[in-house]
Amino acid sequence: MAEFSIIDTYFNRQNINSVDLGVGDDSALLTPPPQQQLVICADTLVAGRHFPLDTNPHAIGWKSVAVNLSDIAAMGAKPHSILLALSLPQIDHDWLKGFSQGLYDCCDQFGVSLIGGDTTQSPHLTISVTALGWVKSGQAVPRSGAQIGDYICVSGQVGDAAFGLNHLGHRLQRRLDYPTPRCLLGQQLKGLANSMIDVSDGLAQDLGHILAASHVGAEIELDQLPIDPDVKQLQQEMQWQYALAGGDDYELCFTISPQNYKKLLQLKLDVNISKIGQITPNLGIRYNNHGVDQVIKFKGYQHFA
Repeated sequence: MAEFSIIDTYFNRQNINSVDLGVGDDSALLTPPPQQQLVICADTLVAGRHFPLDTNPHAIGWKSVAVNLSDIAAMGAKPHSILLALSLPQIDHDWLKGFSQGLYDCCDQFGVSLIGGDTTQSPHLTISVTALGWVKSGQAVPRSGAQIGDYICVSGQVGDAAFGLNHLGHRLQRRLDYPTPRCLLGQQLKGLANSMIDVSDGLAQDLGHILAASHVGAEIELDQLPIDPDVKQLQQEMQWQYALAGGDDYELCFTISPQNYKKLLQLKLDVNISKIGQITPNLGIRYNNHGVDQVIKFKGYQHFA
């Protein structure tokens, strides 16, 4: 089967968003909405590095889209479309069917269209997705806006995916295989949050990116971390390691003023929000557990470790 036959069979479907020209040409064409900025990001998943080799292809398709939509959400933007670059060791129709269905299932749930990409042969299964979204001009939420006195918040639970990876077959493996990009929450935080990032490499490491960009520090209350009850059965240090350094949760970590935090809680949210600390003028992250200082040296995911 030739490249274009693969595209026509598995990746050529009517768009669900406004697209001037989509799959089938050299490039896609979009008309930007008035007074909107384009938000664009890209992520690559490599078999054996970003997901176990025996992962269900449907889950791989879902996750390939979800991790990119999470980046769009972290800017406060509305996702619109994706481009897919797929490198395959061989043509496996059962795999392609499951993968493309997972990809489209995620696209459909979050109102996203596949508008183009590329397919090629490679010794290693590699999936690169580029996601595009729109945000009203000047309203994107950057990493660099954290203010002293801001609350530090995180959505959902942290540590789930890492626990699932180390306990395959446990119910939390689904959080690893099928992460939920917080697209609605991201848009609700536009105009409320001062800074934001998605948790892909571990909460502590990703929060550190906000602190570095904003030139501030943080105090984290370990007893306020949203940790799953099964993870809480572990020794305390292991709980903290999963929650702070586990990665792959794709929750949103954001900083918000106390006044805007009250406004946020008045909205109809589709995920729980936990207030886990506060922005401080002292650089770095200070940790405490029920008011007692703790020394934490965990590192998040290292791409070139």
